[in-house]
Amino acid sequence: MIAGRLGGRILVAPRGRSTRPTSDRVREALFSILGDVRSARVLDLYAGSGALGIEAVSRGAAEATFVDSSPSAIAAIRRNLTELDLEAEVRHQTVHSFLERAQRDGRQYDLAFADPPYGLASSLRDELSAGLVRVLAPGARAVAESDRRAPVELDARELLDERRYGDTLIRIFNVPTG
Repeated sequence: MIAGRLGGRILVAPRGRSTRPTSDRVREALFSILGDVRSARVLDLYAGSGALGIEAVSRGAAEATFVDSSPSAIAAIRRNLTELDLEAEVRHQTVHSFLERAQRDGRQYDLAFADPPYGLASSLRDELSAGLVRVLAPGARAVAESDRRAPVELDARELLDERRYGDTLIRIFNVPTG
């Protein structure tokens, strides 16, 4: 279920066990920490159901881009966007290839969510760090969700906040200005 202007709506999640949607409780706590996201350009990596990006749009974000390599995740995101009558960019590709292309195209985002499969999170440090730094606007924030035992690390970013919800670890990083 999401909050904001679309509050109370329930999202569908991809079938299977490979996607683990962010719980309502964690999502609500995260957006409470983030505060105002109005007018933000949002990037939702390893998007799954699209819940984090959709929540941001529901709370006033200007736009969202959803990236996932799973066909079932892409289908769920598209279904959720259609059900909520939202328009957004949905990219069926790997995060690595998306970030490379986004950098070449000069894209910039104000808020990025990275919620990789828990088993891969700790091995993605270099790939995510290098790719994200090139597409995040000065002063942007990056949110990493992972298993508390294998946190997502992002090099060269200031850790603003870290919260644990059961086995889920949420880390919020700041991208320095200039």
